[in-house]
Amino acid sequence: MDVGFLGELGIRASFGLSAFGAALGAGVVGVATIGAWKKCFIQNKPVPFILVAFAGLPITNVIYGYILMNTLAGSSLAGPQLLGLGIFGGLGIGAAAFTQSMCGASASDAYAETGQGLGNYMMVIGIVETIALFVMVLTMMFAS
Repeated sequence: MDVGFLGELGIRASFGLSAFGAALGAGVVGVATIGAWKKCFIQNKPVPFILVAFAGLPITNVIYGYILMNTLAGSSLAGPQLLGLGIFGGLGIGAAAFTQSMCGASASDAYAETGQGLGNYMMVIGIVETIALFVMVLTMMFAS
């Protein structure tokens, strides 16, 4: 089915906005992780490699945006509906990625300083990750 320009824009926006939020997020948490490592070097403390996990977490939202894009591409909805779903779905996933990065930035700093609480930090980041999953799944449901 030909969805027209608006539909195509919405389909691609779902991925683009998700990836945009993830890119911004990876930058935020990456900067904080490097700063946390720097503190460890200055204090002659062991440098925790696990902080790479915090830095990489926003990347998963790119996958969610890709899955959503493929679902929207196979939808039978009209162009304006796809535009709305794509934009708001992509924004929701991208915002979750960015928010996840702020949690990861704080977690990197805290873990590098104390060496404790890794599971707690991951749980909080997982809660924010769940928001992206909910947005993806519910948007996919709206598209069917």
